[in-house]
Amino acid sequence: MTLIKSISGFRGTIGGKPDQGLTPVDIVKLTSSFVCLIRRSGVNRPRIVVGRDGRLSGTMVNQLVCGTLQGMGADVIDIGLSTTPTVEVAVTEMKADGGVILTASHNPKQWNALKLLNSRGEFISKAEGEWLLEKAAADDYEFSYIDEIGTYSQEDGWIERHVDMVCDLPLVNKEVIAKANLKVVVDAVNSTGGIAIPMLLRKLGVTDIIELNCEVTGEFAHNPEPLAAHLVDTCAKVKEVGADLAIVVDPDVDRLAFINEKGEMFGEEYTLVTVASYVLQHKKGNTVSNLSSTRALRDVTLQYGGEYFAAAVGEVNVVEKMKEVDAVIGGEGNGGVIYPELHYGRDALVGVGLFLTYLCEQKCTCSELKENLPIYYMSKNKIELEPTTDVDAILNKIADKYKEERVTTIDGVKIDFEDGWVHLRKSNTEPIIRIYSEGKTEEEAERFAKLIIDSI
Repeated sequence: MTLIKSISGFRGTIGGKPDQGLTPVDIVKLTSSFVCLIRRSGVNRPRIVVGRDGRLSGTMVNQLVCGTLQGMGADVIDIGLSTTPTVEVAVTEMKADGGVILTASHNPKQWNALKLLNSRGEFISKAEGEWLLEKAAADDYEFSYIDEIGTYSQEDGWIERHVDMVCDLPLVNKEVIAKANLKVVVDAVNSTGGIAIPMLLRKLGVTDIIELNCEVTGEFAHNPEPLAAHLVDTCAKVKEVGADLAIVVDPDVDRLAFINEKGEMFGEEYTLVTVASYVLQHKKGNTVSNLSSTRALRDVTLQYGGEYFAAAVGEVNVVEKMKEVDAVIGGEGNGGVIYPELHYGRDALVGVGLFLTYLCEQKCTCSELKENLPIYYMSKNKIELEPTTDVDAILNKIADKYKEERVTTIDGVKIDFEDGWVHLRKSNTEPIIRIYSEGKTEEEAERFAKLIIDSI
């Protein structure tokens, strides 16, 4: 059994002993401490939005979380089956004091987690997360007496409201999408994307939709991380039905991948790059992605007169940097699009609306759309070390060895060469160094990785 304590909550496999798996005891501890965190801001009786993805454990975890929130004197608004970005917009639209999203994102079905949001519908900060975890570890909270327990209410329809908000964005053109008569395959891995993505497509005027794994059963039809190795059948379906593209999302619908008309992966890294290319043509400004994301975003940003900035890996860090530099768009290379005009959170629905508008305005195929972008190739490797190895010392030596290049150390060590880069990060859970590299060819990417591996 596994339990990972992070700044935004607990993520773990269901079952086992407390503090070893994600058990009811752990859920109650974290939820109780979250209410204490909200009360630090001066809110005595917080209103908290709760939503969940389609996991098998979702109902159980939901009942535990909602009951604990009430027991701590918080008023609960349960929006039921939802997506991560939907809960984020619901928090701000309802002017709630916080939110809890019950999802383990792209992890397999035995996992679940609590993602914690502040009153802005954004993930809590690192400092807040550390305070919360200390509170939970010390069992330093007190439940409410009978006259002070919180209320519970359900509010349906938030996915549709979120979809309408996406359709109303100025850069989402429903008319041009409807006229294109697209045939689209949707793979939602039997979670809540099966509700949200087909609904969005219909409101955008797409009528020819082939729904694949869109029943919200929680029995994931394949590994839920939207990578090429997991989407062989989906790629084949595109070719079989002659679709223009496929849209693939993870269980909580914050990551977005496309498959082109040839049944080939468009590339998760290029989800953000493509959408940014479209946005920057209409709205000049800066962009942000994390250090492990493709350099293509930087190239596109410079092409349209903006400035590119890199942040440490993690949505919290990307959002913080986006606000600092007033970015018009940003995100992560795992298919996460953050469009501040709607909200500061990775949102596959926003990504779909903007991507399809760009595709249909260009009147081209997905593969032709990508041909107009700067093309890079990425290699992902890792080095396994002894448990006693001083990983930090190794990273420091690598940074010193390549100090003549542009070196960034805000998150591990990233070395920018003229024609590519290498990013080294140590794992928080095992004795390994993850090595991401990128070049203008596959051979270049591998060469950069080998250069650093040999140095280590």
